[in-house]
Amino acid sequence: MTVGGDVAPTRPARVGIVGCGDVTGLYLPGCARFPVIELAACADLDMERAAALSAKGGFPALTVDALLADPSIEILLNLTPPTAHAAISRAAIAAGKHVYSEKPLSIALDDARTILAEATTAGLRVGGAPDTFLGGGLQTARAVLDAGEIGEPTGANAAVLHLGPERWHPNPGIFYGRGGGPLLDVGPYFVSALVVLLGPITDVVAVARGAGGERTIATGPRAGQTFPVTAPTSVIAAYVFASGAIGGLMASFDVAASTSPHLEIHGTAGSLELGDPNRFDGPVRRHRVDGSAWEDVPLRFDGTVGRGIGLADMIEGIRHDRPHRASGAFALHVLEILLATETAAATGRTVRIQSTCERPAPLDA
Repeated sequence: MTVGGDVAPTRPARVGIVGCGDVTGLYLPGCARFPVIELAACADLDMERAAALSAKGGFPALTVDALLADPSIEILLNLTPPTAHAAISRAAIAAGKHVYSEKPLSIALDDARTILAEATTAGLRVGGAPDTFLGGGLQTARAVLDAGEIGEPTGANAAVLHLGPERWHPNPGIFYGRGGGPLLDVGPYFVSALVVLLGPITDVVAVARGAGGERTIATGPRAGQTFPVTAPTSVIAAYVFASGAIGGLMASFDVAASTSPHLEIHGTAGSLELGDPNRFDGPVRRHRVDGSAWEDVPLRFDGTVGRGIGLADMIEGIRHDRPHRASGAFALHVLEILLATETAAATGRTVRIQSTCERPAPLDA
């Protein structure tokens, strides 16, 4: 698969992973699908964890300093916890490497802006997860919208509703502290999808609850232990888009079960119902104003791609001198929206978004 639709073969890039936690279980098989990605080494502050990933991936385990100093490694794949994203990305840029970071780009807006500024000065690329919007589900919805099949988009409704990760994760505290909660943990998938489909957001209002409580770990060696919650566990936000459309997001770790659609887009001539933006596949269903039932929309291409497609697209962008889709500017805009949602909920004020971005170009099927 040629991610960007380029005809010429693309020279692979040697990629070093920093951060060898659970998310690597998604990146290893995902990156293996793309010949432009050569996973060359891994590093972690916990060398036992790095050694385990090394054995699984078939590449050497290095210290973080050694990986950064290796001139053969062109791109750093930053899979560290969110609180370490900014420091590791900046260190990679200082070492002359492009960066692709797991979400969010940083937990502080000023740090994210610094990352992009330093990369621009150094002539380097920054990319950021999520890249699920490059899967068949959201790309199909984008094509339906761009073709005008539901008319002018007027509104959206997104919801991620479930109980928290303490049910399955042995160390869930990171999901409930600074840079966590449902908003910063899973919210990036939903806000990214909204921006891809409807364009940049200009204003945010929100309410939230749940910070200041405790949760109990349900699995692993610490099962039964409690830990503090400092991030809101339920957030409801309203967004105003530059296009004039309006939308809503509800993100919660307090919901036992939900049958609501994960994402709806409404327009003057119909509506779209989508699956989970945390996935790469569908379904996509359309209901026209003059119709009597929902219709399944065939996916433009299958959804079997996985984590790594955004990195592969960035490599092709570097090689062929074109913009990449999961860009730093896009990740910065999504981050500002998420942090503004927290601020709006905490202050009760409408927050104006300062950044903007282009909608990422559709993916060539």
